[in-house]
Amino acid sequence: MSSVTITAADINKLRQMTGAGMMDCRKALTETNGDFEAAIDWLRKQGQKVAAKRSDREAKEGVVIAKTTADHKKGIIVCVSCETDFVARNQDFVAFAQKIADAALSSSVQTLDDLLQLKTDQLTVAEMVNEKLATIGEKIGVTRFEIIQAPYVTSYIHGAYRIGVLVGLDKEAPEAGKDVAMQIAALNPVAVDASSVPADILAREKDIIMEQMKQDPKMAGKPQEMLSKIAEGKLSAFYKEQTLLAQPFVKDGSKTVEQYLKENGNPRVIGFKRVALG
Repeated sequence: MSSVTITAADINKLRQMTGAGMMDCRKALTETNGDFEAAIDWLRKQGQKVAAKRSDREAKEGVVIAKTTADHKKGIIVCVSCETDFVARNQDFVAFAQKIADAALSSSVQTLDDLLQLKTDQLTVAEMVNEKLATIGEKIGVTRFEIIQAPYVTSYIHGAYRIGVLVGLDKEAPEAGKDVAMQIAALNPVAVDASSVPADILAREKDIIMEQMKQDPKMAGKPQEMLSKIAEGKLSAFYKEQTLLAQPFVKDGSKTVEQYLKENGNPRVIGFKRVALG
């Protein structure tokens, strides 16, 4: 029995070093009396050698699964990443990602960390990933998890599982929900409308606009009031391009998404999530 106290920081450090699950790291450190090098060896001896060897390799391929509950009150997106397109297109790998998504959907997990510790078939998701990693022979992982709960949620997967979208609406509207999800997949808005643009994105955009104006010789000597109006105009263009409701509708560029929704039952978009590979 270990006489050394194993802290959460120790466990997290070993997780970062090896890519192993939290419970495995705790057990490894306990078994080796807190010796990190010995703990890594212990993990490797338990069949996690591949994870330790490949912890520095990037995993930019994979599959993105988006789905909702049968009553459309809840939707989730799970991204299971891998290193190569060859693995991502393998039906067994896709089925593995679907199994994790199904487990997430039927549970109450709210975060990626919670999902990794969720048990299914006697194993946690993190343990399932390590088992699959050993058989596939390249680095894989559950890298994104998103959830939306609303009166009506639509899910959409674009292409060969490369983009997943969830849209939360204030009432049932299957066709409109799907069209809006396709819009989000195609044009990747940053927010629903101008009022919901995250503060950091807005600040960055304002900084870019002001810097562009400073470097434009045509702006030299113009009064501050005029510069402020020009900046407001540029910001309006940003909202039109980058916020969902103001964007031109992809199926009919003569109207905005907001106009399209008003013509189709007027459902309100409560929120959305978009996850893409790469």
